[in-house]
Amino acid sequence: MSFFPARDPEPGDAFSCDAIELMVIANAKDIGGFEVRRALPTAKRRLVGPFIFFDRMGPAILRAGQALDVRPHPHIGLSTVTYLFDGNIRHRDSLGTEMVIEPGDVNLMTAGRGIVHSERSPEEMRGHPLSISGLQTWLALPDHKEEIDPLFDHTLRTALPVIDADGISGRVVIGEFDGMRSPVATHSDTLYADLRLAPGASVKIPADAEERAIYILEGSVIISGDRFHPDRLLVFRPGDEIVVSSEGGAHFMLFGGASLGSKRYIWWNFVSSSQERIEQAKQEWKTGRFDIVPGDEEEFIPLPEY
Repeated sequence: MSFFPARDPEPGDAFSCDAIELMVIANAKDIGGFEVRRALPTAKRRLVGPFIFFDRMGPAILRAGQALDVRPHPHIGLSTVTYLFDGNIRHRDSLGTEMVIEPGDVNLMTAGRGIVHSERSPEEMRGHPLSISGLQTWLALPDHKEEIDPLFDHTLRTALPVIDADGISGRVVIGEFDGMRSPVATHSDTLYADLRLAPGASVKIPADAEERAIYILEGSVIISGDRFHPDRLLVFRPGDEIVVSSEGGAHFMLFGGASLGSKRYIWWNFVSSSQERIEQAKQEWKTGRFDIVPGDEEEFIPLPEY
């Protein structure tokens, strides 16, 4: 999804939990019939592991006649991960890929040196109310892989390891959790898990990953006696085992991984360790040197003027 201009997410209220390094309250913006809440990047925290962008889409119902229509736009230096809870999105890209993303699938598009894609409600589903709920995240690529050839990978939900024990349910989306490993391949150490707690249940978050955070989707969670509500991103202090519990039940995403170890610049849809490379990408898009998206050649998002 294209990076829309918005204020940085805001730091949260003060809290006493030493396990939490930072709490972020996601800012909401309407992008044509539904809200998107951005939790990363922020002024105080740009990345958690390789995650440099974290957007919560919906949940919303688009009225008959409305649709998601994100026109073709470019990316460099990152992988986009689209993960839906409800609804469907048709992905098309400049590699010639055309794929309808369904709930629970993992849509991983690696831009590398450059790719263009569009995201739209499937044509055959239009004319009726459409539900939309999900996440889009960006993974910054390691220094030596920022300019790799673009590629696309799609993993069905049925291929993801299922968690179901002791009031904990969910899936391992990327990486390893609770002794299970996702088949989704990434370019750096990455952790991404979809977790639900039944009322009264708790889950231990080991200190295996160098950097870890959760984003609360539904319900509230308790960590070291402090309660946290939906649409909060909680960055954990490194090296500590964290216990997350919930009195009434909760749904959250656990994410993180190894630190990239170097700075990343982000402008619009471009991520790079080099400011000069971003300037080059801006000129390439402005002058039409990116590839087109087969099947979606008539429209595109112009280079922003901000």
